[in-house]
Amino acid sequence: MFRLSANLTAIVLVALLVIPAVVWPSAKAIDDVQATVDDVLAVLRDTAAPLDQRRAKIRNLVRSRFDFELMAKSTLGRQWKNASKQEQETFIELYSKLLEATYVGRIEAYTNEKITYGSEKTKGDKALVETHIVTATTDIPIDYKLVQDSAEWKVYDVVIEGVSLIRNFRSSYGSIVEKEGFSGLFARMENKVQELEK
Repeated sequence: MFRLSANLTAIVLVALLVIPAVVWPSAKAIDDVQATVDDVLAVLRDTAAPLDQRRAKIRNLVRSRFDFELMAKSTLGRQWKNASKQEQETFIELYSKLLEATYVGRIEAYTNEKITYGSEKTKGDKALVETHIVTATTDIPIDYKLVQDSAEWKVYDVVIEGVSLIRNFRSSYGSIVEKEGFSGLFARMENKVQELEK
């Protein structure tokens, strides 16, 4: 079973915010994405700013670029319908905190990775964008799946070297829910968030 290493996951999640503008009738979408890219890179490079301030900026940028509810539904799959309203809300909150904590933890590890862009495909309100993360030692192909939300695009999945992040999480989370219930899953997610925030 494919599993992302902590390091690769961190690099990939930072790159999620640095996505190219997808061809769409609205030029404003291009402007919005470019502004987000500039903001993220500015935070990562501003090592003189207080850490708490940088963490807050990253959290705000993450929340503005991801469709956490759609990601949560897709990740839980059939388990989503088995969850109560409260369990669904708790999962969305922990899921978003998990990604935010990963971004925050990446601040100190940022080493100016390069991103190159491939093809862009759109169909209705969905888009697929091909990119590569280029480091000193490797070239990682990444496909981003986006959905149009009003006048902007939001990430709802990422495919790393042919493997969907959502499907990867769904496999492990589904197994935990079946064995330990949602309470067991939430406990594991909370522990992971605390670990990343240290």
